[in-house]
Formats: sequence, C-alpha cells, structure tokens
Amino acid sequence: MNAEARCIAHVDMDAFYASVELLRYPELRGQPVVIGGRSVHRPTVQQDGSRYFSRLRDYAGRGVVTTSTYEARALGVFSAMGIMKAAQLAPDAILLPADFDAYRHYSRLFKSAVAGIAPHIEDRGIDEIYIDLNEKLDEMHSLALRIKQAVREATGLSCSIGIAPNKLLAKICSDLEKPDGLTVLTHADIPRRIWPLAVRKINGIGPKAGEKLAALDIRTIGELAKAEPSLLQAHFGRSYAGWLHNAAQGIDDRLVMTSSEPKSISRETTFERDLHARHDRETLSGIFTTLCTRVAEDLRRKGYVGRTVGIKLRYADFRTLTRDVTLPASTADAATIRRAAGECLRRAPLEQRLRLLGVRVSALSRPNGSHDDDNLSQGELLFTA
Repeated sequence: MNAEARCIAHVDMDAFYASVELLRYPELRGQPVVIGGRSVHRPTVQQDGSRYFSRLRDYAGRGVVTTSTYEARALGVFSAMGIMKAAQLAPDAILLPADFDAYRHYSRLFKSAVAGIAPHIEDRGIDEIYIDLNEKLDEMHSLALRIKQAVREATGLSCSIGIAPNKLLAKICSDLEKPDGLTVLTHADIPRRIWPLAVRKINGIGPKAGEKLAALDIRTIGELAKAEPSLLQAHFGRSYAGWLHNAAQGIDDRLVMTSSEPKSISRETTFERDLHARHDRETLSGIFTTLCTRVAEDLRRKGYVGRTVGIKLRYADFRTLTRDVTLPASTADAATIRRAAGECLRRAPLEQRLRLLGVRVSALSRPNGSHDDDNLSQGELLFTA
C-alpha cells in the first residue's frame, strides 16, 4: 500500500490524569486544577460534608506538575513545571496528588474499548495509542466517532483523535482540536494545517533542537520544510538533519507496531528535599526498597523477567549518573533486584546530596515459569555505599 493510501489514527486522552480526578471530584469542573505534590494534599471532608482542597499557594517543596486541566494551562501551568513556579502563576489553582493506580485502571478501560472496534493498536503509553485503519479507509470518520463514543461510555472521559497518512502527522493532528477533537488530514492539507505550526509540534524536536532552530531563524514547520539541507546538516549532523527535513515535509514510513516489547521497566522519584546517603540513610533505604519492590511488581504484572539491573542518581547540582550490573540469570524478584541495585550503588559516588533516585531492569524476556511474590521488608537491606 502506498504512503498516500495509508490511514493511521492517533488517539490521545484529553488531560488524562486531571480528567480522571474530575470524575472523582466533579465539583472542580471548570476550575484550574494541578496534579502533583504529595499525598498530604489529598482533599479532606469537613464537618458540613463539603471537601477542602489544597491550593497551589499552600505548597512548599520542589515537586513538579504531573499534569493540569485546560483551565490551569490557560494560566501558564504545564506538566514538568516546578510546583513552586506554578504557584506563582496560579496561586488559587487546586492542587491534587497523583493517583497512578486509578490512571492505570482507566487506561485499561479506554484501550479495551478501542480494541473492541479497531484491534490493530500500538500502545504508546498510559494515555495514547496508534491505530492502523488501513482496512477501514472509506469509513474512517464514522469509525473515529464510534471510537470516541466507546471511550466515553467505558470511562466517562473524552479523547481527541487525529487521522492522517502516517504516525507523525496523526500525532500532530490529535492535538489540533483538543479537547474532544477529531481531525482528518491528507498530504494536500500539510501546507495549510501543518506548516504554520511551531517546530516543537513535531514529536522528536525537543527544547534544545527548538532553540538551535530558532537561532537559525527557523520557528515554524513551514520554515523548516524550506530550509536548505546543507544548513541543517551543518548544525545537526547528517542523520538528524535528514529526519528534520522529512518530518517537516510530512514524511514518515514507520509502521503501527501491534506487538512491540518494552526494552526496560523502571521506577524513579524526585525528593521533596535533597537527601544525603549518610545523614538520610533510613529515609533513602525505605525509598530505595520501595522502588525495587515496585519494579518487581511491574515486571510480574506485565509478565517479564530481566537480567540487567541499573540505578539512576541525580545530584543536587543536576548531574545525572547511571550504573548497572548484569545478573547470571533473569529475575523479577524484589530481593534480587534490591541486592543488584545495591551493588550498583557501591560503584557510585555518594558524597553529594541526591535529588532523584531511580531503579531500572532491562534485557527483558518472558519467563519460562511463574515467580513467587516475594515481599521485601523495609529493614531487610539498607541504603549503603
């Protein structure tokens, strides 16, 4: 099938985490709501039965925004922003802690609803998927409406869908008419719909590349499409420059991968304050053990074992360090992962305070047999260098 005949949809849940919270707290609809912070920010029920919600102005710490409602985004609050900075922009916004168990539950519901209509799905994360609609080309608009309705009936939530000849364009399209949008695009629509957009709308152009392009006076996708290949090669190298040129032209030959396997499974956390390996040993020990236990639970839940265990440290000065070790045999056992991660720690300098700690298991495979659920107590192993 030629590129023009391909038909791929990108389904993106609208402000997913925030929307799940609004199902729980419908009285917050229409208000600026920010998801992030700690469990102490959970709403409390007052004597009159009403709920008391924390406000951004009450927050103290260095957590980051997980997501926000569209009303909060209108005030300049976006994901990955520091909560203290967000509080300066929207001090009266409601602050809720993240509840990832709830988000995973609704993620399963939405994907199951879509699979019942269009089974050729590529899972791209908790709140987005690609669908190969090649066999449904003549009825793609009505099919998309059916998908949106099925998602709403299964979850109570809305999604936005972009339909285009390839994955790159479909992802851009799904963001054009949010929330609850449906955008259909052909190659002929690229100059009018895509080229006026900022280059950062292309998935794969990050902040640094965006800044380099802006320095070259390239700010829109159209300007990137017209840029001389030699100019791009001089500043980005041959491979990435070629990708930039193709992306701006709307060229993307990637297939919808319906059975992709993850390369690794990880958990990490950013601390509310910098922690020191010696002075905060007990606190770090508990966090470290919890991360290892959760990675093990994720492995077992997804049906994997892994042979390489690694850690990620981010110091107070924002330097990031990784260490890993390869085991004799694959595992999904929390205690084994904890011991291997501890070996990695012993090869890492721990004189400076830490702001982030992560644990990762890679070199994944499917186990030959089942694994017992081994629980690791908080005091069994300590955070030691």
